[in-house]
Amino acid sequence: MSQFFQIHPDNPQLRLIKQAVQIIDGGGIVAVPTDSCYALVCHLDDKEAVTRLRRIRGVDEKHHLTLLCRDLSEIALYAKVDNRQYRMLKAATPGPYTMILEATKEVPRRLSHPSRKTIGLRVPENKIAHALLEELRQPLLATTLILPDDEEPITDPEIIRERLEKQIDLIIDGGPCSLTPTTVIDMTEDVPELIRQGRGDVSLFGL
Repeated sequence: MSQFFQIHPDNPQLRLIKQAVQIIDGGGIVAVPTDSCYALVCHLDDKEAVTRLRRIRGVDEKHHLTLLCRDLSEIALYAKVDNRQYRMLKAATPGPYTMILEATKEVPRRLSHPSRKTIGLRVPENKIAHALLEELRQPLLATTLILPDDEEPITDPEIIRERLEKQIDLIIDGGPCSLTPTTVIDMTEDVPELIRQGRGDVSLFGL
C-alpha cells in the first residue's frame, strides 16, 4: 500500500519532502505533480526501480524516459549542449518542455535511447517537484502518468490513489495538474524539430 502525502503547492513542507526523498532513495516509485501532468518518478541509478516504472507505465526500453533536472547546469551534466542550444534552453526553462539531446557518459546506458544515444530532459516549473530535486541533489527519472489502457493522463491525486496504491510507494497530492503534457522538442540537429505539441509555446525554439 502506498503512502499519501498532502504537500502545499506553494510552500512545500520540508519534513514531507525529506520523507519523500527517503522513499525514492530506498527504491520507491512516487507520483509527483509537475507543471504539466502528474509524473511517475524514481531514482536515476536504481535499475530495479526503473524496471518497475516501465512495467507500471506499460512501456519498453525503446520508450524515452525523462530526466527531471534542477536547472540548466544539471542538464549540461547529462546532455551535450552547445551555445546555440544553451540560449534556447535558457529561454525555455523552467517550463513545460521536454528537450531531446545527445546524452553524456553521465547517463546510464540503459536509460539513453538504444540506437541514438539521446535522452529527454526537462526543468519543471513546479515547487513540489523542484523541492524534491533540491533535496535529492540529482535528477529524477520520470514518465508521464498515463496508464497502459488510458488515453489521457490521470490528473486527480485521489484517482491516482484509487488505481495505483498497490503498485507504487508514494502519492504526493499537490492539487490537480493539467491534462496537457509537455511540448517535446528534438534538439539533436541544427534545426529543432517538434515531436509533440503540449503546453509549451514552440516559438521559443523558432518553430
